[in-house]
Amino acid sequence: MRLIDISPPVDEGIAVWPGDVPYTRRSTQSLAEGDTVELSAITTTLHLGAHADAPSHYALGGASIAERPLAHYYGPCEVVAVGLPAGERIRPEHLPSLPAAPRVLFRTGSYPDPTRFERDFNSLSPELIEALAARGCVLVGIDTPSVDPCDDKVLETHQALARHDVANLEGLVLAH
Repeated sequence: MRLIDISPPVDEGIAVWPGDVPYTRRSTQSLAEGDTVELSAITTTLHLGAHADAPSHYALGGASIAERPLAHYYGPCEVVAVGLPAGERIRPEHLPSLPAAPRVLFRTGSYPDPTRFERDFNSLSPELIEALAARGCVLVGIDTPSVDPCDDKVLETHQALARHDVANLEGLVLAH
């Protein structure tokens, strides 16, 4: 199996969801100050960079990430490039055919700079999740901060993921 890093660098420059806790790193011991080791602590939201949303993040009574099957998150996958206008949801009809792979990652190019939060990124439609789940898909991923639109308070796509026990990845780097 070939492994490919699809995560952005996580440092002080990475953007976070508006109102969320930004990334900060504080040195607690320093070689430059005579300590025998370099140690530091970080403070940040868990919802930054490339990440998996646990069902407990969006569904009352949903599983924690520790309860999720690890097998959902690794294995054969297909990367699907989709070019849509800003802010639009990817629907089944936007694809030439539905991917058959058990894991599908969507490259939209609509969130190209992880250091600058943009609100009009592409997202996934609940109808797409329904169609993929019917084909046995266990994971979907996207190169944007969320599978739902930025201002969506209902989180229809997250709820479709919960109904079908489909795992998700957000904030991926798929340009390569």
